[in-house]
Amino acid sequence: MKRLPIDPFLLKLFATVALASLLPAQGWGVPLFQHITQIAIALLFFLHGARLSREAIWGGLSHWRLHLLILSVTFLLFPVLGSGVAAVLRPWLTDNLYLGILFLACLPSTVQSAVALTAMARGNVPVSICSASASTLLGVFITPLLVGIMLAGATSAQATVSLEAVGKIMLQLFFPFVFGHLLRPLIGAWVMKRQQLLKVVDQGSILLVVYTAFSGAVVGGLWTSTPLSALGLIVLSNAILLTLAQVLAWNLGRWLGFSFEDRVSLLMCGSNKSLSSGIPIANVIFPSVMVGPVILPIMLFHQWQLLVCAWLAKRLAAGRGD
Repeated sequence: MKRLPIDPFLLKLFATVALASLLPAQGWGVPLFQHITQIAIALLFFLHGARLSREAIWGGLSHWRLHLLILSVTFLLFPVLGSGVAAVLRPWLTDNLYLGILFLACLPSTVQSAVALTAMARGNVPVSICSASASTLLGVFITPLLVGIMLAGATSAQATVSLEAVGKIMLQLFFPFVFGHLLRPLIGAWVMKRQQLLKVVDQGSILLVVYTAFSGAVVGGLWTSTPLSALGLIVLSNAILLTLAQVLAWNLGRWLGFSFEDRVSLLMCGSNKSLSSGIPIANVIFPSVMVGPVILPIMLFHQWQLLVCAWLAKRLAAGRGD
């Protein structure tokens, strides 16, 4: 963290994209990888549910005003900012990358990164655990709804935001999470002692989905229709979005009289977006040929938020960011 190195997982993501570009899944391999990734994602959320402590839930619930503010930043402020940035850059983006920015803005908060960064910055960890977990669960319902609203004006979009899509997302994300949490008294201790297993499942499931998504996109002509200049604009849009969200979140917390610890939770939970939730949701909502370019913004945003938030966390912990 001292020199803010590139996250090794990002290198794995790009290696997976390169593999899908050179050797995309085709024929019988497509349904095979689709089934494997669905099982892996369900297992990931099952394990996350088993890790969630009841004590953390009850300890954070008393801060309901802060939770409402965090959720408002995640699901209201961020979509407004995202739609504005996407509208400005629209003339220079491909249709799918434009949709990708809108989709990124609608995603829930990440859990692991938000909690770890809150702890690093000496913020309110119980609130972050409770709020980020609630964001993940609510995102199963709210994200498809927001995507449907955001894409209403995108006439070329072929996304399927319906009750059936929400049902598929619940089946893959929500129910495994709840089931894992219900089994926590039986398996929670076992899961907590095997952090490496969770990391392998976490990263492995995302890499599988990325490979499957980009295979379909490459076969559909992804790289022949996506100019490099558009990718550069995605990097720029990510920087603008994160900066605006963080500045507004931090100052909203100050104006509303929250403590330093609570403002840290608001900053880390409100401005982070979940890659592990975003990719499987995109896989359900968008046609296979669109998923690859649509998830490019969240893949790049994932690395950017880690770098910036790690730097901020160190400054806040040292007492220089208040």
